[in-house]
Amino acid sequence: MTGFALRRTLQALVVLVGVSVAAFALVHLVPGDPVRLALGTRFDQATYDALRERAGLDQPLITQFFTWFGGAVTGDLGVSFRSGDPVTLLILERLPATVSLAAASILVALLIAVPLGTASALRPRSVLDGAGTVLSQIGISVPEFWMGIMLILVFAGTLGWFPAGGYVPLSEDPAGWLRSLVLPAVTTGLVSGSVLTRFTRSSVLEALSAEHVRTARAKGLGARAVLNWHVLRNALLPLVTVTGVQLAYLLSGVVVVEIVFAWPGLGQLALQSVQSRDYPVLQGAVLLFALVFLVLNLVVDLLYSKLDPRISA
Repeated sequence: MTGFALRRTLQALVVLVGVSVAAFALVHLVPGDPVRLALGTRFDQATYDALRERAGLDQPLITQFFTWFGGAVTGDLGVSFRSGDPVTLLILERLPATVSLAAASILVALLIAVPLGTASALRPRSVLDGAGTVLSQIGISVPEFWMGIMLILVFAGTLGWFPAGGYVPLSEDPAGWLRSLVLPAVTTGLVSGSVLTRFTRSSVLEALSAEHVRTARAKGLGARAVLNWHVLRNALLPLVTVTGVQLAYLLSGVVVVEIVFAWPGLGQLALQSVQSRDYPVLQGAVLLFALVFLVLNLVVDLLYSKLDPRISA
């Protein structure tokens, strides 16, 4: 188990270094001069040259990369061209909103997917199975922005139950935080839940047809015991993987949902940095997104090895 975890950690570190190189190269290929965008239309050459020198943009690209990467290793992601604030601080300011939305969304998704997917698998080709398939297909097909707007019209505009947008920090007003979280979490949770429902159904169906399940039934084991100890436990393996991917996607910022609900998350921060050619913020955001995916994939692999020890052999 320890050797497996160490191998996966080393692989993740190698991938992270590769992603940092690719992110730095791609960001600097984006057309536009960030210094000109920061200064506006009226500036003199001396001011322009001084800002380029302060930002390190007068150095060769290879020097810029090692300077940035060396700082990133210690947690220093540089300073924003746009606001002049440390990138690490900007990311930390947006992190609570992103984590709140991701956690609530994946909770909504699992509350939908596990019961509906399991029930559909236990009654294949039934009315319930057909309804579950149709609903999951609708959830996957409907654009998130449209679903968000519909929820705002009904539950914020017509009924007035929840705010139409904005974010209230948990530390300031827990009740306000919860009310502001409901609509964006349901929007993203419905989409993720639709994906997870289909995986849950297929995983449970596969587990039901396994040889050991038929043996357990032949021995006279009750239906509930077969479901809990032999079916769901084995169906959990692929579900853990897909849930990890969905959570990483949500933690990386759901840009469309954040725009619709005016949610100050990491997705909006990355989008604004692209529009303003804010290299340090964009590089920091991309590096964080890659780190989130790698850490969650590592956690999923470790969970896999606990659920099925054969994997770590």
